[in-house]
Amino acid sequence: MSGLRAALRFLTRIPVPGPVTLAGDLPGAVAWFPLVGALLGAALAGLYLGALVWWPPAVAAVLAIAGGLLLSGGFHEDAVGDAADGLGGGTDRARVLEIMKDSRVGAYGVMVLWVLLTLRFAVLCACAAGPALQVVALFALAAAWGRWSAAPLLRWLPALGEGLSKDIRSDARLLPGVVASGFALLATAGAWWVGLPHACAAAGAAVVVTALWGLYLRWRLGGQSGDLLGAGNQLVEAVVLLVVIAG
Repeated sequence: MSGLRAALRFLTRIPVPGPVTLAGDLPGAVAWFPLVGALLGAALAGLYLGALVWWPPAVAAVLAIAGGLLLSGGFHEDAVGDAADGLGGGTDRARVLEIMKDSRVGAYGVMVLWVLLTLRFAVLCACAAGPALQVVALFALAAAWGRWSAAPLLRWLPALGEGLSKDIRSDARLLPGVVASGFALLATAGAWWVGLPHACAAAGAAVVVTALWGLYLRWRLGGQSGDLLGAGNQLVEAVVLLVVIAG
């Protein structure tokens, strides 16, 4: 259970009792990333559905997004801003990595974060009249596949410099990736069972987008970092949402 405890501490701001998480616990935590993601996605949907009781869809969506950011600490959204600034403003690998280390948010980061959060807002509003179980399944599915994307990229791409992604990849065993895939497929099966349209197509799209993101990172930088993995997470999550709600 040290892996699950590490995943919860790594991906959320939820206090988790138990022994201190060590660097050696992080590789095993990858197996639990999709499960923790599914729980975060379900919590976001639950906050939205609860807020709809008192407020109109737009207000409920803003409150739910704020609650979701509090639960996760904006962990991956922060990575999106850093990655967008680095990839948008850097001309070579060294410059990209230098920009990503800068705590300040630039124009590229602001623009991409606006698109990301606005898309999340729009999807929530579009779900206002949908069955509650399907809304929960949609966001659990998207968040599960988003967190899953880190597993193959960690195994496929070398780490760029020092950081947590290097610590996790130092023990890039096959089993955590297999378990992570199992959790993502379970989320897909659950979404299909509750009648969510295009759930299987969304899973396929998540795999394709993860592969394309990995190819881009290999071509552009030759590897991955925590910020780039987090950006890939949010990219995959957004694509899953778009595929599922497509007409």
